[in-house]
Amino acid sequence: MAKNHSNDGLDDRCRDNDGTIREKRGDTLVRTLRETYGPDFAPGVRSDATLQTVRERTGKSLSELVHGKRR
Repeated sequence: MAKNHSNDGLDDRCRDNDGTIREKRGDTLVRTLRETYGPDFAPGVRSDATLQTVRERTGKSLSELVHGKRR
């Protein structure tokens, strides 16, 4: 059975089997995220830091970091 992945507005993240948006793993390196979201992602943060570290320091989700908005 083919999976239905709707990526509109999800920063190319797909949905889990229950339909919720899959979260980016916390151990993803900032350097990897900069390849996806551009060199300005998380300015002032070392490229070998993890997404979880950035989340803890800023209190923002990945979407908030990428789009610069608070929910």
